[in-house]
Amino acid sequence: MNYLSTLTTIVTFVFMISVFRRYQARGHPYLLAWSFGLLLYGLGTLAEVVLSLTFSPLMLKIWYLTGAMLTAAWLGQGTIFLLIRRRGIAPALAGVLGLASLAAAGLVLSAPVTAAAASFQVHVPVSTQYQAVLVRGGGIIALTIILNIYGTLGLVGGAIYSGYLFWRKKVMLNRVVGNLLIAAGALAPAMAGSFIKAGLTDMLYISEFIGAVVMYVGFLQASTRPAEQPGAVAPVANERAR
Repeated sequence: MNYLSTLTTIVTFVFMISVFRRYQARGHPYLLAWSFGLLLYGLGTLAEVVLSLTFSPLMLKIWYLTGAMLTAAWLGQGTIFLLIRRRGIAPALAGVLGLASLAAAGLVLSAPVTAAAASFQVHVPVSTQYQAVLVRGGGIIALTIILNIYGTLGLVGGAIYSGYLFWRKKVMLNRVVGNLLIAAGALAPAMAGSFIKAGLTDMLYISEFIGAVVMYVGFLQASTRPAEQPGAVAPVANERAR
């Protein structure tokens, strides 16, 4: 069994429940989007655990759908909800993302697997085998690219934008730090691909665990009300965000 992926799954689901409880208490849509993103992250690592024990076409598809397509996009959507205050824009983007996610799920779950599935090696990371096993048509590949671009823009762009707001207004430093950590944590598993190609396969599992922890610290930073400075007047934008 892949014990590190098991630990990552447990940690991620615990974090997801914590963030979702914050959503229930506060009602902010960015917390709901982040909760869903964490759920997807946890489902991806859970699929890795199953695939380290036995091959399952369904688990392979869930691993690809959640990890390669949807997690970064929904975490990025949470950051978009957090930072874009103009009415209607973030919900509209979430609606489009929801439709794209349904399309991605339909394509991936209906995709066939190849004869290479018979020689799937449970002791080898799925990230090094999926291309030979899962048939990815043009629609899947296109949506994978689009969703990852959207997620990266939301995560990295959100970190840059919050940094700009802090520089301009000298407010929301906690969101700058939080969004930077969320972006780093969400993108950490993707960056482990270079280590896998170099033969350091365990780096994927290590990066997933570190990513889960770093993201949760980022969530705490980004969603915590900063202490008011003596004599300071809270800007309208910051009050609306709460």
